[in-house]
Amino acid sequence: MSTRKALRSFLLWALAALTILEAAALFVARPRAPVEAGWNTEENNRKRAPARIEAETVALRKRIGALPPQGVHIFIDSARNTLTLKKGSEILRTAVISCGSGSILEEPGGKRTWVFDTPRGEFQVKSRLVDPTWVKPDWAFIEEGKEIPKKREERLENGVLGDYALGFGDGYFIHGTLYTRLLGRSVTHGCIRVGDEDLKAVFRAASIGTRIYIF
Repeated sequence: MSTRKALRSFLLWALAALTILEAAALFVARPRAPVEAGWNTEENNRKRAPARIEAETVALRKRIGALPPQGVHIFIDSARNTLTLKKGSEILRTAVISCGSGSILEEPGGKRTWVFDTPRGEFQVKSRLVDPTWVKPDWAFIEEGKEIPKKREERLENGVLGDYALGFGDGYFIHGTLYTRLLGRSVTHGCIRVGDEDLKAVFRAASIGTRIYIF
């Protein structure tokens, strides 16, 4: 289930629970006929019920209120290839991007297989890089039909990730692109490509720990 669907499901559940709690509070608060002395304990429980339900209602309201992300955060719609930079509920910027192609690459001999999807879920910015250098993984050489190098320096490639990169784990980045004509299409190996001006705005607004929601 995507993050957006999960949030929507929780909100619907929470609102339903809130309605039930409020209805229960009204019910238990209604005047009742006197009861025999032997039912004092039950009567006391009834008297305490509205306060308990009210406390649970307040706690539930706080949980609902805490659901929308606060501060700067990034929403990425991988199906529509769009990025939205927000601060609280305010939209700071929207951008057309490129996400994973979903294509599959198999190593000759069938030893390893890669699926080039952009991961879905909730992430955080873990690194902020200026003039990033791409450390080419094994699959990049296999895709090009080249031998996988043994030396790390033979994997380094400059100028292909744009001016900035935001890493969010497992080798995935929000970064620039040389192929701006392909923005809006699902063509990447899993990273998120962004145009120069949009990337600069996102990079400046984001910091380590900024939330990224991909669905």
